[in-house]
Amino acid sequence: MISAEAARADLAQLYQTLQHAHFDLYANRSHSDYEQRYQQLRRKLEQPISAFDLQIELQKFTAYGQVAHARIDFPALEFERYRAAGGSMLPLELKLRDGRIFVVGNPGSESQPQAGDQILSINGEPAAAWRSRLLAHVSADNDYLADTLLELRFGALLWLELGEVASVQLDLRSADGSLSRVSVATLDRAQMRLAAEKRSPSLALNWSKREARMLDRGLAYLRPGPFYNDDPEAASVWDSRGFSDFVERSFAQFAEANANSLLIDLRDNPGGDNSFSDLIVRRIADKPFRFCSQFRIKISEATTASNAARLAQGFSEVSAQFAELYAGQQPGEVVNFELPWVEPAPPEERFSGQVYVLINRYSYSNAVTVAAMSQDYGFATILGEETADLASTYGAMEQFTLKNSGLVVGYPKAHIIRPNGDPS
Repeated sequence: MISAEAARADLAQLYQTLQHAHFDLYANRSHSDYEQRYQQLRRKLEQPISAFDLQIELQKFTAYGQVAHARIDFPALEFERYRAAGGSMLPLELKLRDGRIFVVGNPGSESQPQAGDQILSINGEPAAAWRSRLLAHVSADNDYLADTLLELRFGALLWLELGEVASVQLDLRSADGSLSRVSVATLDRAQMRLAAEKRSPSLALNWSKREARMLDRGLAYLRPGPFYNDDPEAASVWDSRGFSDFVERSFAQFAEANANSLLIDLRDNPGGDNSFSDLIVRRIADKPFRFCSQFRIKISEATTASNAARLAQGFSEVSAQFAELYAGQQPGEVVNFELPWVEPAPPEERFSGQVYVLINRYSYSNAVTVAAMSQDYGFATILGEETADLASTYGAMEQFTLKNSGLVVGYPKAHIIRPNGDPS
């Protein structure tokens, strides 16, 4: 257990550091509203509290700012232990649209709820109230991003609020307007696997798969997978050599097949680093490019320390550039980090046909950046669903550690504006 005094000290450190280091803590919340939330939580922390519960409270405080890149991560280790020990969770697959919650899949049963049913209430409480309750845990800049993240985490966040329960009562409205009340059993992992085996095959995207192949009528298909090295045996997650080989082989294959058009599939792509994605973009670019028009950084002690810690772990060219930029600057100053231009590949290595980039609401981070660059520079035509993540964003995360709980807090040190200069 953490004493009330220690918990309050961590809260004070959290708030003060966010005020000093976050590029704009009050971008989406007023100073007075945040002060009120701080005092409310401080009064609440009057008794000893478990590390788990403190993590939840402090993340909700951080998420109150409505900036996706300011967060304390979900307690994944505790949730994994719970699930590994046979813990159950709500198995439904959900979509949120305009604040309403719809069922799109029910792996645990072929009866109700069915795809298309709208959830009106959960355990007797209106669905809208549950949405607000669960979104308090989610760091997101707008409702669209918040709802998209909630779709992915609904069952886990419901576990945070309810703990382990055998079932959840739902009031439903079906597509034909009829109303019903059902009790949905929660499932453990073994039950979820069994249910999945019984389901009919469905279209599902593998976010980690790297694929290059020819389709009909000269159309080349490229699904690059994440823009980082997800090989568990890789020396570094940022080792791009294998990815570079994949890109080279893919475009050689397309050239040999005389491809006349290219579809780059970034649906469900989690993003990563431009040192990976630039290897693709330079193959479709006809002019120099960079992933943003402005990269403005707020100087702070926390950011300088976080960057120094990264440098101490090994040489990083960008971190070294940051260190040089920060030298001699005063905390609170905002400086512009001038990004270098990336040159297109030589003409013989470029793809000269029509290029399309396919995205959806689950395209995140650097995948959104690739789509924005492709659109703003005219390198490709964008297809698919609007992304939930933002092309202009508060980002370039750094982190600091709370002294008593050891919780790690991520925050955005920079305001990054897409290539066309639109800050929205």
